Amino acid sequence: MDKRTRARELAVQAIYQLDVQGPDLLEYLGQFFIENEPDDSIRTLAADWTTGTWENLAACDELIVGSALKWRLSRLVPVDRSILRLSVYQLKFCPEIPAPVVINEAIELAKKFGAEKSPSFVNGVLDAVLNRLKNQH
Repeated sequence: MDKRTRARELAVQAIYQLDVQGPDLLEYLGQFFIENEPDDSIRTLAADWTTGTWENLAACDELIVGSALKWRLSRLVPVDRSILRLSVYQLKFCPEIPAPVVINEAIELAKKFGAEKSPSFVNGVLDAVLNRLKNQH
């Protein structure tokens, strides 16, 4: 498995835990990454993406809500919400990662961790987010 793909998996799992258990969990993320990944570079990348997503949660959530028409953030399945949050963070704040890569990786995460309709839902929301971001520039 590609190192960045593995880092995304870990980041989504960490964002999910933060979402479900609360931000007090932030202080234990390092331990979570150590227990689940032996590679330092993957752990560092996952931690950077998790922290970046969590620090920019309001901006990410605003884009998700504005793009997921008819869906309140609280109604989204936590797994889908976590995938979307990481992906929106990468689309908005990580210009070195090409948008098609972000979206493709999000779809793969949704296939692996989400429900049957998660991949198409995630794809649709991220396409709308990408269009909103392009229109902002």
